[in-house]
Amino acid sequence: MSESCDLVVVGAGPAGMAAAATALDGGLRVTLVDSGAAPGGQFWRHPPLFARETVSTADLHHELSTYRALCATLSAHERTGRLALLLNHHVWTTARDEDGFAVHAVDRGGAPEERPVVLRAPALLVATGAYDRQLPFPGWDLPGVLTAGGLQSLLKGGGVVAGSRVVLGGTGPFLLPVAAALAARGAQVAAVCEAAAPSAWLRHPAALLRNPAKWAEGARYAGTLARHRVPVRTRTAIVGAEGEGRVAVVRTASLDADGRPVPGTERRIEADTVGVGWGFVPQLDLLLPLGCDLVDAGDGTMAAAVDDGQRTTAPGVYTAGETCGVGGAALAVSEGRVAAVSVLTDLSAPGRPGTRPAAERRAVARHRAFARAMAQAHPLPPAWPAWLTDDTTICRCEEVTAGAVRSACADDSAADHRQVKQLTRAGMGWCQGRMCGPAVHGLVARAEPYAPSERLIATPVTLGALANCGESTSDHT
Repeated sequence: MSESCDLVVVGAGPAGMAAAATALDGGLRVTLVDSGAAPGGQFWRHPPLFARETVSTADLHHELSTYRALCATLSAHERTGRLALLLNHHVWTTARDEDGFAVHAVDRGGAPEERPVVLRAPALLVATGAYDRQLPFPGWDLPGVLTAGGLQSLLKGGGVVAGSRVVLGGTGPFLLPVAAALAARGAQVAAVCEAAAPSAWLRHPAALLRNPAKWAEGARYAGTLARHRVPVRTRTAIVGAEGEGRVAVVRTASLDADGRPVPGTERRIEADTVGVGWGFVPQLDLLLPLGCDLVDAGDGTMAAAVDDGQRTTAPGVYTAGETCGVGGAALAVSEGRVAAVSVLTDLSAPGRPGTRPAAERRAVARHRAFARAMAQAHPLPPAWPAWLTDDTTICRCEEVTAGAVRSACADDSAADHRQVKQLTRAGMGWCQGRMCGPAVHGLVARAEPYAPSERLIATPVTLGALANCGESTSDHT
């Protein structure tokens, strides 16, 4: 085994790239590991290298100057040998060892078999982002029903428009760029159904005034939707989907103040594709086994608890980006830089970071304030379970229905989603509750934020990789 690095950064999205670049500029040796084929994460997702000459997705991206600058910094340090960039590596667990941390991953970069890899460093920075939160409705398991994030990934990753006539629904500003991109690429967006009311933002004028780029961006999306005559229906939700073998009709309804469908307002819209997004859930799988404390993120989820230097409550563990609560790419970049400065300070690194910590902390505070306002302006409808029939599938992996979950809670047998899992198998399938966990939690304990279960294995791995993990080495450790 060769000499270990100073810092392992897991996740090469905006937060991870910014953290790695700052740490490298400060003199550390860094290993940056990501499951994707290129750095950028979901926000800066690009087509594969072999397809970039024929597929252009530059118009779908924002802040590309920041991305290119980070890529240039990382490439320069990679050439000097200070950076080990490990792509197509899936981290499945993290653990403490004698000298710091052991990060266990599998290399899925094209070899016939997965190769187990262990990365070791005295400091660990987790920047694994978040994933789409879904609220089920009758018919959401039909082919053609996707997450809003899935629709955007198809667009950014391959220029693929998933359908010809699309209906989007959910809540939050993320619906707007997805709708605008689909419309600009030729899809007919039949409706955008926003469950919240725009007037909710009037209660947060300071957040808007301090972040003019945010509302300016929203205005641009609104202009695109207006040019393509896309109707945006507020206080409205998708409450059902129908079709034989594939979605063909979407049912929408106006919502009352609690989120219940208003009688007599239901509409039927023909569509071959549906995109639904109810915000995001922080990806905390690698932090929980290390004992990192969580806090209420203010949007119905839990996030990692950090100090003003992005240190978690577990010594030597840092985190940045959506793991600390969903707030966008600009926030993630600033948090990544702040976290890296903390690592440099704590390890007494010899160099100086090419960033201004005080300015970045102010940026974090400003963006976090906007994120809190966004969560309050776009809450989950409290009465969303009223949309569900008893035969609506909640857990698609194990085919558990809403009726089964309600029965498990009827006599107080289940107090949370973990006990529902034990009684009904909801969450025991391939996704391990990532898709159904928030929904099951909402049916059981609506008032409490959703906290994911601790998983010692964060991503599916082969038995061979597990058997060899203790003896695994890496040329980069």
